[in-house]
Amino acid sequence: MSVDGWNTILVLGGIRSGKSEFAEALVADAPTVRYVATAADAPTDDAEWAARLAAHRARRPETWTTEETADDPRRLADVIAAAGPNETLLVDDLGGWATVLLDPAHQPADDTATIAELAAAVRSCAARLVLVSPEVGLSLVPTTPLGRAFTDALGAANRAVADACDAVVLVVAGQAAWLKPGGPQPVAVPAQAAPAQAEPAQARAAAVAAVATGQPVAAPQPSPEVLTPGTSPAPVTPAAAGGTGWAAPTVALPMVATGLVIQPGMELPMPDEYTGPQAIERLATLDVPGAGLGVLEQVVGFAAATQGTATPAPWDSVRVLLLHGDHLGGAAAGNAEGESARRARQARAGQGALARLAAESRAELQVVEVPTSAPMEVEQTLAGEQVEVALRYGWRLAEEAADAGVRLLVLGACGAGTEAAAAAVLVATAGAEAPAVLRRVVTDSGEIDDAAWMRRCAAVRDALHRTRLSPRSAKDVLAELGGGDVAVATGVLLGATARRLPVMLDGPVGVAAALVSRDLAGQARHWCLLADHGGHPAVRLAADVLGLTPLFDLRLDLGEGANALAALPLLRSVLALAAALPAHPSLGGGGDAGPDTDEPDFHEPEPAGPGPTSTDGPDFREPAGPGPDEPDFREPEPAGPGPVSTGPETEAVDPSGRRAG
Repeated sequence: MSVDGWNTILVLGGIRSGKSEFAEALVADAPTVRYVATAADAPTDDAEWAARLAAHRARRPETWTTEETADDPRRLADVIAAAGPNETLLVDDLGGWATVLLDPAHQPADDTATIAELAAAVRSCAARLVLVSPEVGLSLVPTTPLGRAFTDALGAANRAVADACDAVVLVVAGQAAWLKPGGPQPVAVPAQAAPAQAEPAQARAAAVAAVATGQPVAAPQPSPEVLTPGTSPAPVTPAAAGGTGWAAPTVALPMVATGLVIQPGMELPMPDEYTGPQAIERLATLDVPGAGLGVLEQVVGFAAATQGTATPAPWDSVRVLLLHGDHLGGAAAGNAEGESARRARQARAGQGALARLAAESRAELQVVEVPTSAPMEVEQTLAGEQVEVALRYGWRLAEEAADAGVRLLVLGACGAGTEAAAAAVLVATAGAEAPAVLRRVVTDSGEIDDAAWMRRCAAVRDALHRTRLSPRSAKDVLAELGGGDVAVATGVLLGATARRLPVMLDGPVGVAAALVSRDLAGQARHWCLLADHGGHPAVRLAADVLGLTPLFDLRLDLGEGANALAALPLLRSVLALAAALPAHPSLGGGGDAGPDTDEPDFHEPEPAGPGPTSTDGPDFREPAGPGPDEPDFREPEPAGPGPVSTGPETEAVDPSGRRAG
């Protein structure tokens, strides 16, 4: 299957390097695979070559189909060009194809034209395609004319196909080295012309334009710096503040090994379905007075399911991802120009509500620059290629957090126009009405700006009208309406789900991304936690659609990410209590003062039977009640004719009290 958004991959490698096994692993999760065999059948006198072919055939699953193209080398291009978008092709290998191409039986032939036809078919292929080819350029020049013709033809074919493929990987001794990632190839750019040397907004715009037009971009920048508020952060450089990190394609994500792909219908892990209920049941046995933890029991259940244990630990390592990217046009009506950039700079400097709360909560902070989104009412907010890059970038951010030992992600945003973009996503995916999910606009001076609110509503209305005939798939919604921050947030949720990393949502961008992620991987929403709806109508409605119950109704409005951090200490306290408190003494647990010695231990009563009840046991206590002259109580039997039977161990009495008999 496609890896990290790539559709066509060329796998190179030497003899016995493991290239074929690596290529087969890339398509292992595909429901069906068409294996295109290019080599001719082994001669009857070559047992070793026949054994090689037999080993290849034995590795193929029964669900795969095989197609032979050795009879006509030109047919390989036709097979690739005719493949549909729902197919997966594995071509193994181009060395055998070149051998047949040079066979005298197929001469005279225009080898250059045939190679060009193959490269054109790969470039336009709609199917997921993996090609295997030997790398012979590292060996000595052959001493025979036929050997030189083979290396020349195969070298030309490898170069042409590599240029046409989205990705190229070299396998050496079973180890993969990615030579070409997806998207435009980075090239050397003079320092004075590099987008990273420009101002943040200019750098993002240059990167967006480069990706959209297919032009080369600057070399990938490192991921945004992870800050630890409370200490003096490093000086913010222009490159760190607004470089092209979001556009940097990932080279070797774990998706390559696991077969995970960013496309609809991904099968990602679910939280443990047993430990969550077990943790809730365990809470009922703890030595807690009153009603216990109340609604916060669901926090314990969520943590237990995501950690896979009935006694979850408090989240000791937390990272906040603050996405900064503006939306142009009417979506940003009422937002002061430059205000979102100021808040991003403030967070990097360890100032402002978000950084202060992060310091109090011992949480890391990572400010992520995302691409600026075009006016939704006029055009696509992002191009299709940009959506793919943004999804991969968000996935990579989650991967890096998981690798760093982070136990909980907090997702927030601070861009202009984010509320309108989230509202547009909500209208498109949940059938909402823009005026119902867009809250009133409040200016920096505290005044209500209804004119700006109406411009936002009009922008969402016009965007929905513009896209009324467009598909409503996840990536289409991100391209037409969501924009850069929602696309990166969606990638974060998917990557976090793949790594079993819970995410606390906070604000419209996070819930909009959760709505979009349902069409890519429905499991993602089960890894999300919502602390407070903040009084935001869009968050309330999205939470209801997603099945997320906000833990609080505090109506905090400190900014996305800060609301969640304000609630984090209480959530940690709840988890700490649930993990440390003993069971109630009545259930055999040891309290702080020890068991109550004034009350007898509880014993299951023995069934009634013949003979008097034994009073010799050490735990027996004389019950308070009737005196010794009164008979023991027995359940009366139903009235009937004749005397009442009292069993062999008692004597019957008549109504006057005299003994009978």
